[in-house]
Amino acid sequence: MGRVSQAQAEENRRRVVETASRLFRERGTHVSVADLMKAAGMTHGGFYKQFASKEALIDEATAHAFHELTRHHKDGLEQYGGRHHAAQQALIDTYLSPEHRDSPADGCPVAALATDMARDGGESEARRIYAKGVGDFAEWLATEDQDGITRLCTMFGALVLARATNGSPLSEEILATARAALTTTSRVPDSEAAAG
Repeated sequence: MGRVSQAQAEENRRRVVETASRLFRERGTHVSVADLMKAAGMTHGGFYKQFASKEALIDEATAHAFHELTRHHKDGLEQYGGRHHAAQQALIDTYLSPEHRDSPADGCPVAALATDMARDGGESEARRIYAKGVGDFAEWLATEDQDGITRLCTMFGALVLARATNGSPLSEEILATARAALTTTSRVPDSEAAAG
């Protein structure tokens, strides 16, 4: 069997990172290398040709998840013509929706990876990436009258609790209550109100 071309090797690596990013958000970083490679449609033996260790993949998959989050924020700003407040409100509605609750693999890495990062306890690159991502997200959520960390904690806590109580009426109530709290207490900045 011939050697894999450099372009194919890069494509394989990208596929593994994307698959890992989704699986880690859905099931946690304890997913085995064998299961991960199977989900990517590749053999287990190819893993160590691409990655020095599972920890190295966790680092890359975490970075990939936060790059997706940042891209989502930029796309929201474009969609709303640069009106940050409108993009924030749309994000809050999406974040605190049953669809996001039910789709952790495609969802926010802040909520999905928090437990794994807390258990890590070390000075890993993934934990550094996670902390920076949390800080950037909180900064993006800040308004003239609300601290971004408070808003992110409200969103994060509501999403985690809604996932943990999914299947009960309380789950929907948690999402709706947090969504209402975050959308009724923030006022539209004067510059956006004038432009709108």
